Amino acid sequence: MKLCTVAFATPANVPRWKRWLAYSPLARIGIFILVFVGIALPVKTMMLHAGWGSTAAADIDGLTSLVVFAQTIPALLAYLFLVRVIERRRPTELAWSKLVSRSLAGIALGAAIFGTVIGVLWLAGSYHVDGTTSPMKLLVPFIMVGPSAAIGEEIMFRGVLFRISEEGLGTWAALLISALAFGAVHLGNPNATLWSSLAIVIEAGLLLALAYHVTRSLWFCMGLHGAWNVMEGPVFGNPVSGLPPRGLLNSHLTGPDWLSGGSFGPENSLIAVGCSLLVALAFLMIALKRETIAPPFWARRDTRHS
Repeated sequence: MKLCTVAFATPANVPRWKRWLAYSPLARIGIFILVFVGIALPVKTMMLHAGWGSTAAADIDGLTSLVVFAQTIPALLAYLFLVRVIERRRPTELAWSKLVSRSLAGIALGAAIFGTVIGVLWLAGSYHVDGTTSPMKLLVPFIMVGPSAAIGEEIMFRGVLFRISEEGLGTWAALLISALAFGAVHLGNPNATLWSSLAIVIEAGLLLALAYHVTRSLWFCMGLHGAWNVMEGPVFGNPVSGLPPRGLLNSHLTGPDWLSGGSFGPENSLIAVGCSLLVALAFLMIALKRETIAPPFWARRDTRHS
């Protein structure tokens, strides 16, 4: 019999009102959003009022402080509230015993994927190195585009949106919903286009959701996501999702946008899309072989903790 590896199932003997207002997928996603906004909004307001932090894309230091204190920390606190208080379970997807091993595995994969992308661009004559930057100047962009962005975004899009959608609507619908949402939120980035958002849907939305589905580890996804960003920006010196480049290597890209990614960065390149899609397909093959693709809740015959 097929095993559905979902983390949470609504308790059998609960009142109908509680089933819908506390345990349904929409209710739990809504609860997370309310708690997250309740923490993040006043923190962001106070920071901006005090002049600590900026929303200007060129102010990397200001953006970093906002990401850490108004996104990453509130997302983590809101997720722990959702899991421990509402779902009343241990957050196995954030098990401390697996932090190092799963994070390192994700980092290795993320670095390998983006290293391959840059290698192909270099061989194609698109990636050029002009010089180097002192590593001491890269601490702030490293924190922003690496662990901070990865932690917050993986909690919101894989831990909440994908996981809870999968528990309700099944794996296929959850993949589509979470990937499209992840691409849509990047439409507001500098130099973003419809194509850049579609590229993110494919290379990040699908890849990271399938990585979570197979590993059931947010640590793995955070490592993968963070390593991709760090390799793209602080190491190879490219724009990350349209943000200004600051890297160990001072570099520039040439060639058509479909190859180089243009001003949005190499993740806008067909090379990055192709490399990520291959890895995503590998994860999908693993899921199909293990028969872990979850059907919608109404068609599910066996639901257990992952």
